[in-house]
Amino acid sequence: MTDYLVRATAANAQIRAFAVTSRELVEYARNAHDLSPVVTAALGRLMTGGVMMGSMLKGEQDLLTLQINGAGPVHGLTVTADSKGNVKGYADNPQAMMPPNRAGKLDVGGVIGLGVLTVMKDMGLKEPYSSTIELKTGEIGDDLTYYFAASEQVPSSVALGVLMEKNNTVKQAGGFIIQLMPFTEEEVIARLEQKLSALPPVTTLLEQGSTPEQILETVLGDLGVEITDTMPVRFHCNCNKERVEKVLVSLGKKELQELIDEGEDVTLNCHFCNTDYVFTVEELKKIHV
Repeated sequence: MTDYLVRATAANAQIRAFAVTSRELVEYARNAHDLSPVVTAALGRLMTGGVMMGSMLKGEQDLLTLQINGAGPVHGLTVTADSKGNVKGYADNPQAMMPPNRAGKLDVGGVIGLGVLTVMKDMGLKEPYSSTIELKTGEIGDDLTYYFAASEQVPSSVALGVLMEKNNTVKQAGGFIIQLMPFTEEEVIARLEQKLSALPPVTTLLEQGSTPEQILETVLGDLGVEITDTMPVRFHCNCNKERVEKVLVSLGKKELQELIDEGEDVTLNCHFCNTDYVFTVEELKKIHV
């Protein structure tokens, strides 16, 4: 199944909701960066949350960046998403390992550790919007739930999950975000809270074959869920040799000349997709002109 996202409303537009299946894009990141299982789960959750949050952006050129900096062995995670379903991300220490937690699950909170989450939105203004919160659990879904409440004053429930195969490829990945509008009635809130408290993990729903539409039906079905939009999502990096060349230009003529004098090819790596770009001495001379 190709990854995709659905947007929906429920309870006469008192609730807005998003759900996504993201197995392919998480597997792409795992393979591109050679991630350990626990880092796959951590980065996969952040990308899954990021692609849903990116779909909330209004403008065609708007960009969302999520950055986690923690005291755990992975050190940091960075994810960027746009409004068109494109997402990319990387881990500072892709091979970080962590024993399973008490429940025998991948210890995402442990591999991240104590730290902060920064959310940046570049909406074409002079300065990007930026908000930083302390991580509550490092489990990412909880932290994004807290972010929405603390920074955007939007009561939300964020559920994210990544399930690995025994051969360490990605078996399932996906999630949902449920948000309450300011005018949501108390009765609707109570019914929703009851439903969420009894809900199995999102990976269990995916393993049972649930689509994003069916996940939202499970959560919101008795509140009159209406799917408003469907869009494909994917891991996509917009790097190319021309963009990377600008990094060399920014070094200045003196440093470029030093690279030319060394007489060897220069390789620059894109953090997001792990693609190497090689510039020969002849190409460096053309850039230097």
